[in-house]
Amino acid sequence: MTNPPVRSHIPDCAWQRPLGLGWEQPYTVRYDSNLDDGPWHGMPLGGLGAGCIGRSPRGDFNLWHIDGGEHVFRNLPACQFSVFEEMEGGRSKTYALSTEAPTDGTLEAWQWYPTTTSIQQTGTYSALYPQSWYEYQGVYHSYLTCEQFSPVIPHNYQESSYPVAIFEWTARNPTDRPITLSILLTWENTVGWFTNSIKTPEVTVRDDGSPVYEYEPCWGQSTDNYNRWIENNFRVGCLMSRRTTRDIPQEGEGQWAIATIANPAVEVFYHTRWDPTGDGTAIWDSFATDGSLADSEDETPAAAGERLACAIAVRFTLRPGKTRKIPFILAWDFPVTEFGYPQNAAEFRGQVPSTDSEDSASAIAYYRRYTDFFGRNGNNAWSMVRTAFKHSDTWKEQIARWRQPILNDEAFPSSLKMALFNELYLLADGGTLWTAASETDPIGQFGVLECLDYRWYESLDVRLYGGFALSLLWPKLEKAVMLAFARAIGQGDNTPRIIGYDRSEAVRKITSATPHDLGAPNEHPWQRTNYTSYQDCNLWKDLGSDFVLQVYRYFLWTGAEDKEFLQDCWMAIAETLDYLKTFDRDGDGIPENSGAPDQTFDDWRLKGISAYCGGLWLAGLQAAIAIGQELLETNELSPAPQNQIQQWSSWFEQAQPLYQHTLWNGKYYNLDSDSGSSVVMADQLCGQFYANLLQLPAIVPKQCAQVTLQTIYDACFVRFNQHQAGDRPPLGIPNGVNPDGLPEDPNATHPLEIWTGINFGLAAFMLQQGMKTEALEIAEAVVDRIYSNGLQFRTPEAITAAGTFRASHYLRAMAIWGLYYVWDNNE
Repeated sequence: MTNPPVRSHIPDCAWQRPLGLGWEQPYTVRYDSNLDDGPWHGMPLGGLGAGCIGRSPRGDFNLWHIDGGEHVFRNLPACQFSVFEEMEGGRSKTYALSTEAPTDGTLEAWQWYPTTTSIQQTGTYSALYPQSWYEYQGVYHSYLTCEQFSPVIPHNYQESSYPVAIFEWTARNPTDRPITLSILLTWENTVGWFTNSIKTPEVTVRDDGSPVYEYEPCWGQSTDNYNRWIENNFRVGCLMSRRTTRDIPQEGEGQWAIATIANPAVEVFYHTRWDPTGDGTAIWDSFATDGSLADSEDETPAAAGERLACAIAVRFTLRPGKTRKIPFILAWDFPVTEFGYPQNAAEFRGQVPSTDSEDSASAIAYYRRYTDFFGRNGNNAWSMVRTAFKHSDTWKEQIARWRQPILNDEAFPSSLKMALFNELYLLADGGTLWTAASETDPIGQFGVLECLDYRWYESLDVRLYGGFALSLLWPKLEKAVMLAFARAIGQGDNTPRIIGYDRSEAVRKITSATPHDLGAPNEHPWQRTNYTSYQDCNLWKDLGSDFVLQVYRYFLWTGAEDKEFLQDCWMAIAETLDYLKTFDRDGDGIPENSGAPDQTFDDWRLKGISAYCGGLWLAGLQAAIAIGQELLETNELSPAPQNQIQQWSSWFEQAQPLYQHTLWNGKYYNLDSDSGSSVVMADQLCGQFYANLLQLPAIVPKQCAQVTLQTIYDACFVRFNQHQAGDRPPLGIPNGVNPDGLPEDPNATHPLEIWTGINFGLAAFMLQQGMKTEALEIAEAVVDRIYSNGLQFRTPEAITAAGTFRASHYLRAMAIWGLYYVWDNNE
């Protein structure tokens, strides 16, 4: 069989996996209470904050992040592509293009695509976000590829929000005989499924001390759903809806649509109502016979307990050597995201008007960003289909133009190019919220979860690294996030709660303290902050500095022109630095760590002046001074910039020499001043890294920084990996080990974990300091661990030498964009 692959349209650096090929020993979760869906994750489809779906290297659609902030990972077999092929004078072949047959007894009449084995190559899955490709070879006579993408485009604040997925099929006949092909898309009507059936979910504390709440989607509840066939000029497809008497849709209510293009060169068939829980013969008997469907049109709504699906097929004949492209569009319109219920009558209710007579009876709800462009009634899926057909080629061109300079950089390693784009998956996949615009928030409000295990938004300590991507690619969304933090700093919440780490009691949010996060999906994000209760984050020593540094990062990286933004943040900056200074118990100019885990390494006790928090404090002061200098001409600010600059400068002048004298030991900076630890902390000079990044005055001498980085490389990379990895590929850098590479405490948690985002940030720091070889070696080691061990598109916070991971779908890993920023600006 002659079937040469043609891959010129797929970038060489795209991540690849043979179709259906499993992993011998994929990394498994470290703690049973953490999420572990297994390695079958593929690139998500859908715009930012629009809800997304995922299709794996097996070909199945199995990720359903349609309800904002919630996670459903479950194969839905009726949502599937299938292909019929018949060569002139030969036998036909028909397969559903997933290598995983259903295990629940459904669709038994269907034939499922063969998986790649050691003796048969059946195709390849490739991904370079926001595009991915399925290549089918060795099974059919024709050469088939399916390219899929959504219009996630940097600096684009409209199309990037669209809930659409484009599937462009390319079929080529490499033989000397005509081939008839038919491509089938089937889809189950899941309108109404993606909302929590538990309207007041109980919040409990997990065994790791983190709060967690119940979530049960209305899976399979399809009563009153119906499907309709639409022919609109050359666009044809099925529209999936639900009967309702409400004018304002609730969460989960709306539409799906699947569509293709009809023209004289192809035949289009359809079936609007069949049972996806049966054996599938209603579709398969006709399709497997000749590639057709019954052209059955039935809009009867589903009865109680009934489920229904629809299908469209496109049949055409290819002459020898010819190629044809067939597009399919998938669109969904679920305009409302609901959260928890108001805590009191005064609590702001969101953007969606209440449909209940008593205001307190309705959940807090927001419209999604895309409704600014398509309307809010939940009946706009077909409008999205029309838009996608009209503009999909332009979207592809815009994606290609954005990526091309990076792909053309021959010096930047191919594996890092791959990870650079693929790590952006989290901006769609991470329980992402993006609300419709309002007078207060002209671009809407935005949020990405810290991860699916720690389900709260935009954790400030994590996004110190994880926010690089948003800052560089969608800076207006970065601004929205930072303004939300600025507004929250002056707010307080005296609600008492139990702290998971030590079972003490603390109030939720102290006025003037910088919140750790912007809230959670089961309450009211942006309004009720500090959701996490594992630690008392009011006592953390890094959050205030993190806030100031990220405010200045946005300002500097957007051209140093948005002084109105600095003004909006000014009071919060002064307030939070004053608050943080109250932890300087001895008046030496540096807030002390308390001997408890009171910073981002929240299982790691620091005591006294610490290299990590002390360095961030010094960098934060310098950033605040720089902000004040930008605002000196403003006479209406309170506190006045002149007074604040003078105060912060005096604090810095007192603290900087003390930091150097107290912690520098000649080879690195001690972990802290009071614990007596000899650990080499990998991220000890994060403050100096940020000072370099934001062009601020140094907080430590350059030579000391270079010596420290060399010590970190020797102890935490070379020697640690000699002990732990042996002859295996290096793992990356753990958070802290002794100078000989061995652990100070073999039972420690955070010190011995390899944090993916910290590794990318540390590599960026080394690159700043001229350690290019070491920087790339570390970054490539971490990328290899992620993408070789079944962690793709669910990148965790931490991996271990034992082949385990913790906290998948983690925000901090987008720090790889900080590495590229340094690379691009140092070239």
